[in-house]
Amino acid sequence: MTDDHQKRDEADRPPQETVSFAFDRMTVARFRETFANARWSDRLQAWTVPGGTARKRIDRWLSTEADRRKPYDEERGRDAFEFEPIPSPYLQVFDSGFRIRTPYSRTVVDELRQVPFARWNGDDKVWEIPFASYDDLQHRWETIEEAAKRSEPEERRKRAEARRGTEDEAKARRRTSERKKRRLAVSSDDLPPVGRPVATAAYGIVVITDVSGEIVDPEQIAEHHPAATEEHVWAGWRPSTLDELVHTWPARSEPGEYERLRGWWNPTLDELREARRVAKSRERRKSEFRWCCEPRR
Repeated sequence: MTDDHQKRDEADRPPQETVSFAFDRMTVARFRETFANARWSDRLQAWTVPGGTARKRIDRWLSTEADRRKPYDEERGRDAFEFEPIPSPYLQVFDSGFRIRTPYSRTVVDELRQVPFARWNGDDKVWEIPFASYDDLQHRWETIEEAAKRSEPEERRKRAEARRGTEDEAKARRRTSERKKRRLAVSSDDLPPVGRPVATAAYGIVVITDVSGEIVDPEQIAEHHPAATEEHVWAGWRPSTLDELVHTWPARSEPGEYERLRGWWNPTLDELREARRVAKSRERRKSEFRWCCEPRR
């Protein structure tokens, strides 16, 4: 099998799910026996498991492991919580552990993903943590709570008011205005492929729709496209769909200085995984919106 075929097979896999748990050799051995295709991600500090049913399989395995360790670890976690509880409006205690409900925050999600046996309850919109993972949760709680407080609507409103009339707000408005134009400065000597996802510094992974050939004015766009020169031209773009991202071949290596200067590069596997996660969430929200808003017969 050639390298290209290997890259295609890897890119064609469905979006991956993550799981983390306390390290010990026996637990890792049982995990690898159950999930032969699992891979460790240094960036996420968690295991990634491919497959359309990965979340259900992970939850079943977590349940089995929790039952295996439950008698000792649960008692130890309960005792630790009683001795040194976490007083917080974001944390609730229930029969088998803790439920955490916060405003959305990328930091909160990243921290909770690293707590062993943490799982997202999509029905109730809460994270659930067993008593056995209390030590890990307590270790990360300060970061979690600070991020949650910053994400409260009132705190967001205060920050927005503080930025009002400042140069930061003006920059944000100019950045939003430029994004709405959906244009990208690319080197005229090395144009991006049309109709295929490519990675960019400003807009993530996008699909180039056309190359107009119009030469850019570097001085006028330096704030948003600092690498642009008189040799760059405008290209139009649109967001990538989940299907396009799943079928995109990842690059073999990280982009170099030349790729970044020309304005685009072939996305890496890590970039594709993050873009797939975002696209999957975006399409799920659209699906839920259509279901809620369609007329009932």
